[in-house]
Formats: sequence, C-alpha cells, structure tokens
Amino acid sequence: MFLLKTWRSTAFGLYGYLNFTKSGFLEHSKKFKAEDMQAQIEGKICIVTGANSGIGYATAEGLASRGATVFMVCRSKERGEAAAAKIRSATGNQDVHLEVCDLSSVSDIKSFASRFSSKDAPVHVLVNNAGLLEHKRITTSEGFELNFAVNVLGTYAMTQLMVPLLEKAAPDARVITVSSGGMYTAPLTTDLEFTDGKFDGVEQYARNKRVQVALTEKWAKLHENRGISFYSMHPGWAETPGVAKSLPSFSERLSGKLRTREEGADTVLWLALQPKEKLASGAFYFDRAEAPKHLMFAATERSHALIDSIFERLASVSALAS
Repeated sequence: MFLLKTWRSTAFGLYGYLNFTKSGFLEHSKKFKAEDMQAQIEGKICIVTGANSGIGYATAEGLASRGATVFMVCRSKERGEAAAAKIRSATGNQDVHLEVCDLSSVSDIKSFASRFSSKDAPVHVLVNNAGLLEHKRITTSEGFELNFAVNVLGTYAMTQLMVPLLEKAAPDARVITVSSGGMYTAPLTTDLEFTDGKFDGVEQYARNKRVQVALTEKWAKLHENRGISFYSMHPGWAETPGVAKSLPSFSERLSGKLRTREEGADTVLWLALQPKEKLASGAFYFDRAEAPKHLMFAATERSHALIDSIFERLASVSALAS
C-alpha cells in the first residue's frame, strides 16, 4: 500500500506540474476555439455555490457577463453582497443576486432549496463550486466531519434538492461540479468521514474530490433520460484565497506558476455554454476537453463500484430520498 500511495503521489505531481500550472493552460489554450465562449445566455438561471471569491467568483462573473441571471450562494452575507455588487458593476448585469447559505449544513441547504423553489423558476445551470480543505478534524453542529460536510454531503444535498428545478429547464439543464486533480491520488472509499486511522486533511480532500467525480457518474446514469446532464471538472492549480489559506507552502512554492482564477474558471464556463451534443454526461473535464479519471497504474478505477453504497449512505445521513 505504501508503494502504491507513493506512486499515486509521484505520478500526480509530475502530471500536475506539466499540465495543471499556468504554462499548462497556455499550452492547452492554443487549441481553444474563441467561438466556444461567445454564446449569450440571457434568460437562463444559474446557481453558483461558493461564489464570493476565487473560481466561484470568476464563474459567476463570466455567466453574468453573458446575460445569465446568476444566484451566488455564499456563507457570508457581507462578503457575498460585496462580490455581487462588484459583478453587477463590472458586467452591467443587474440580475446578479445573493443567497446566503452555509454549505456545511444540510439543514441550511434544505432551507435555501425551499426558499428558492418558491420562485417556481427553472434552474438551467447549477455549479457546485464551494469547497474546503481543513487540515484538522472539525465536527459540524450536525455531527459531520467538516471537509466531508462541505465537499461531499453539501454537494450531494444541493444537487438532489435542485433536481426538480433542473427538470423544469430540461432538456438543457446541467450540473457542473468543480472537483480537483487531487482526486487522482485517492480511490473511492466508504470511510467518508476518515474515522479509520490518523486524520489527514489533504488526503480527506482528495477522497472527497474522488467522490464528486463518482457522484457525477451516478447522477448521469440516474437522469440520462430526464434532460439533465452532469459534468465534473478540474480547474488546474489556480491562485485563489482558498489555496493560499489551505496550502500556503504549495502556493508559495509555485508562486508565479499558478493559474489565475479566470483561467481556473474557464472550463466551468465552457461546460455551461457548449451545446450538450458536444459533451458527455458523467465525464470529467480539464481545459475544455474530456480528461481521464484515473492515472496509469494508480489502481483507483475499480473503487468506483462503491458509489452505489455511498450514494445510499448520503441519502440516509441527509434524510433525502435517493
């Protein structure tokens, strides 16, 4: 197991350094098509979680600049209001709204979903961007490990509760989940809250991001005939407040080599704008192209067979029907 973990870490580091940095983006962007990003989406309703900074902010701004009605779901009212006002000013789009919700709380997500559902409006795009890497074990007021609560349970609950509104936007509804290349280092595991062994926040984050990719596959199969598509993606290594706070040494070591938040959000926007015929529901994307979900010889692929039991577990702990 030690050798396998070492291989995963080494392969991920080399693959990442070559592809996930700013230089990787600049190289891959040579194949980008400008027309892919020129679509206007007036009248479409988009929800972006964790939208007051970083990739979430850049995503919300990019959607607003193309005419969408954007709802920014943020934990902090103060920071969220400031971010929304800044986007309205920058884009001239006044249909940018703040929804206050703590994504670590299933109860709060349910309250948000109930409020939002009362609008009786379709949701065309849901971007599950909110994420967290906490190094120490912290338990939420609802009794869940904090990384798991935000990255996995929060993503699951938000998506499940938005399905009826996404169905109203069928056949063009889509869910985009911002995962991470860190998932390459971890197989799927049923130890969702890292109770086995000494807690490691970085490993827990990688596990969480692997679950997001597997959940995307599961949702794609469940809803393949209901007009909702599901995509997961990796933004690359971007310079964001979250990275600076959670991985200070990594951020410092790669100073000047990290992507901007706009470069990190590029594929999120691309997935939101493309005709669905060009995309594969359930797939994992990186730099506007479908990407592998597993590194060579990393022995993570078979672990995805666990997703059915994980899905049922999430339905149970969130008290949501699967």
